[in-house]
Amino acid sequence: MAFVLIAFSLFSPEKPVDFNTQVKPILNKKCISCHGGVKQQGGFSVLFREEALANTKSGKPAILPGDPEQSEFIKRLKSNDPEERMPYKHPALNNEEIDLLSKWIKQGAKWGNHWAYVSVKPTPVPDIENDWTRNNLDKFILAKLEENQLKPSAAADRATLLRRLSLDLIGTYPSAKLAKFYLTSKNEAEAYRILVDSLLASSKFGERWASMWLDIARYADTKGYESDPNRNIWSYRDWVIKAFNQDMPYNQFITDQIAGDLYANPTDAQYIATAFSRNTPTNDEGGTNNEEFRTAAVLDRVNATWEGLMSTTFSCVQCHSHPYDPFKHDEYYKFMSYFNNTRDEDVTAEYPLFRNFNDSLSVKLKELNAWVKSVAGSKRAEEISLFLKTGQPAINSTTADQLVNSVIGNHNIALFFKNSSSARLKSVDLEQVNQLIMRYNCSKSKGTLSLHSGSPDGPVIKSWKLAQTKGYENVVIDFAQQQGIRDIYLKYTNPSVKNPDEFMVYFDWFHFTQQFPGKGKPGYAEHQNIFLTLMNTPVPTTPVMVENPLSMKRKNYVFERGAWTSKGKEVKAGVPNSLAFAMPKNAPDNRMRLAMWLTDKRNPLVSRTMVNRLWEQLYGAGLVETLEDMGTQGMNPTHQELLDYMAYQFMYEYNWSVKKMLKELVMMATYRQDSRVSEELKEKDLFNKFYARGSRIRLSAEQLRDQSLAVCGILSNKMYGPPVMPWQPEGIWFSPYNGDKWVTSAGEEQYRRGIYTYWKRTAPYPSAIAFDGASRVVCSPRRIRTNTPLQALVTLNDSVYIDLARKLASRMEKAGGNTSSQRISKGYELMLFKAIPANRLQIFEDLYVKALNEFKKDQSSVSAFMSDKKKKHKPEDAAMVLVANAMLNLDEVITKN
Repeated sequence: MAFVLIAFSLFSPEKPVDFNTQVKPILNKKCISCHGGVKQQGGFSVLFREEALANTKSGKPAILPGDPEQSEFIKRLKSNDPEERMPYKHPALNNEEIDLLSKWIKQGAKWGNHWAYVSVKPTPVPDIENDWTRNNLDKFILAKLEENQLKPSAAADRATLLRRLSLDLIGTYPSAKLAKFYLTSKNEAEAYRILVDSLLASSKFGERWASMWLDIARYADTKGYESDPNRNIWSYRDWVIKAFNQDMPYNQFITDQIAGDLYANPTDAQYIATAFSRNTPTNDEGGTNNEEFRTAAVLDRVNATWEGLMSTTFSCVQCHSHPYDPFKHDEYYKFMSYFNNTRDEDVTAEYPLFRNFNDSLSVKLKELNAWVKSVAGSKRAEEISLFLKTGQPAINSTTADQLVNSVIGNHNIALFFKNSSSARLKSVDLEQVNQLIMRYNCSKSKGTLSLHSGSPDGPVIKSWKLAQTKGYENVVIDFAQQQGIRDIYLKYTNPSVKNPDEFMVYFDWFHFTQQFPGKGKPGYAEHQNIFLTLMNTPVPTTPVMVENPLSMKRKNYVFERGAWTSKGKEVKAGVPNSLAFAMPKNAPDNRMRLAMWLTDKRNPLVSRTMVNRLWEQLYGAGLVETLEDMGTQGMNPTHQELLDYMAYQFMYEYNWSVKKMLKELVMMATYRQDSRVSEELKEKDLFNKFYARGSRIRLSAEQLRDQSLAVCGILSNKMYGPPVMPWQPEGIWFSPYNGDKWVTSAGEEQYRRGIYTYWKRTAPYPSAIAFDGASRVVCSPRRIRTNTPLQALVTLNDSVYIDLARKLASRMEKAGGNTSSQRISKGYELMLFKAIPANRLQIFEDLYVKALNEFKKDQSSVSAFMSDKKKKHKPEDAAMVLVANAMLNLDEVITKN
């Protein structure tokens, strides 16, 4: 028998070495810093298999598959010579690690794909039968608990679940009617289901989840950089809220934002969605190079797409191949090429701008489109519609060169002409063009502007008297039909002006096109007038994406070491080769192709990233904690099979429905657990990685504000529209060059939800930042929670929270009863949906008595504390406000237990 066992052990096949779990961690930790994407010492790299098996500088490969003894890689690891032994001048690998690598080479040095870069496949559900589980997701959790000899906690009480669920799904409190229904229903299970469905259907749902998304979209109401001036882009924020409320499928949600402008007939909403990519900071400061910061914006779009939508750190590939993951340096610029062909050029006006027509103007546009289509065809109608909606394609005057007696104002504003000036517009597409629409400002009359072909003294295309204007105006100039692509020279003279240094003409943009169609046909004059009305009517605008026409298409190059001025080889648009398997066939060669790749069900990252983010929003940490990095250097998933199961369900069963996915998550027994920590759990699972209890998380900045407003009974239900400015102290804003001031909003505007608060990148709302709100200068895939004294100072001393305490005290007085005890009890119930414990009540009673005695000694302090020195307030009122303020600071109030 012993002989048989020995023989079996000698001749049984050796257990295969797993590259991802056994080899890759050693290479990443001990080798790749010198032999990877950044550095390849000795011409040896272990980032890709083809590189690892290639010849090194010695002329021979360092790894010989099947022959570890002759592999220089193993020889160097075992060497006793400090100049030969690897890692060089670092601690040697231990014998176990060397043996493992030798075994791996002996087995053929087979590579493997990191789990997150492999398409999601169906995952078998653990075969567990247990009364505790409520759906298949629970079975994955229970299997891990049993594996670690842990048991789930009991369900939390109704009041706790009501508050937890409401904060998670709508970010604030439910209506009193819905709360009462759930708390008093005899059938808790059915009542919980109705509660979930009601909260998912609430319009507040979109506001809560949009707050999460705006961090990813780096949404702000200003442009960023030093001057950080205003940007009107709030229509995008409203679009995100509506998309979540409508439960727009996540694949469409992504597609509209990446390439909404590239649909055959994009809707207004699809144009607005592309503002996702226009949230990038732009630089209006004097002397800056527009092309430099246009390029910076394009790079930001690349990084936000990877980090926010695919949980992958891709930004380092801008300078070199990824040190750890399968992405090569040139692949960054292939990917960047998708974003590098849009009309935005870092100009002050932020063109292209989507023009938000009101209902009556939209009706006129629809009528105009129908008429143009009938007389000139669909293509011409689409061209006119695009121009009226976006002003594109137009040539920004800042791109003019060969300047004579002219300048680009501030190096980045617009083209400024003096007398006897000229400038060139390079490579203008004049094919079948017979009209120029131009936006300009002229302070002098009697001047002449002429267009010349090919050179300043070339053939005159058109010459006309340039009218004086009152600010910027649009002018339409007709001329004979032109052909080809040529340089156009602008020349201006004005014999009435004697000062040679005076600027008098300011050009904004030039749109070379065809004359309005249908001349001589019925309705021509009427519809031409509609066209001019739509073009000239001032309307609200939003920065959006518009693709360059073929004549303006940019070439794409690798930036050597990431420097935009050091252009290397030319590249074509594409995705990394390691993930190219998810690219659909026959996709168009533009951003729509990129969107189709992102949302293809074979893409391994997009669905995993979203379900991981949803989990993180509910539990405080994702199944992969590093939401920004699901790659080999990110944290390992606590429940990889569960993550893959959810990602598959999200795509195939729920058809990318965020609401259906969230419903499945909050229906779990795991989600409903009590959050109290036993001594056993402290010892075995301090950070709740196995989910043997409910999560205990400090509320987000938005949840904290919105909860307080709801508890105090003053939360405004108004949705959408321009951002608001609730109270903040003087001196927070310092706005160089523009003098912008924070003007506190009046009435209910100052009590709107946190998502509507004006967000200035260089000076975000102080209380939001104190509670870890993102500055939104770049994509923020997750907020790292902190615990600092500033947070207590905000909720105890910030004038907003003092004002809220006054409102809460007033509500407690009206709803609570005649005694301080009754009022305190009512306040606690309003906050936590349950009766106050006797020991808590006694603490607040004692605080009330102490405060009352102090206020009775000094009537002036009462008026000051109540913020109305002219009105005489009772000491009892001030004492109750102080108690209300303390109650708003309860640990169980600022925390989701």
